Amino acid sequence: MDKQTLIGKIQDMAAAYSCCAELKQAVAAYLAAVGTADEKSAAQALIAEIEEDITTVDNLVAFAHSQHAVDIFGADGQKKFAAHADELKAGGAKYCDCPACARGLEILANKEILLA
Repeated sequence: MDKQTLIGKIQDMAAAYSCCAELKQAVAAYLAAVGTADEKSAAQALIAEIEEDITTVDNLVAFAHSQHAVDIFGADGQKKFAAHADELKAGGAKYCDCPACARGLEILANKEILLA
């Protein structure tokens, strides 16, 4: 993977409905720093934020079965969400498969490109 492709994945992650505000801020800071003396430190901050934000499947299952999930998705939505989380865990997934987490995992797998 080249750097431009990875930057596209970073932008996709930030555009995902499931991307949190803190990660969007880290993405914006990194993109603003590309090509400057601050790029490496911004990349390190972005990587740290991605590592903090990626949800494990166990945490996803716990959230999916919580009252908070009912409050967000409604009773029917929460049941579907919980079933999906349970299915992921049963299938051996280690992490959430939402667009932000999925892109985050791709970026982490190629983080050396950002740190070069």
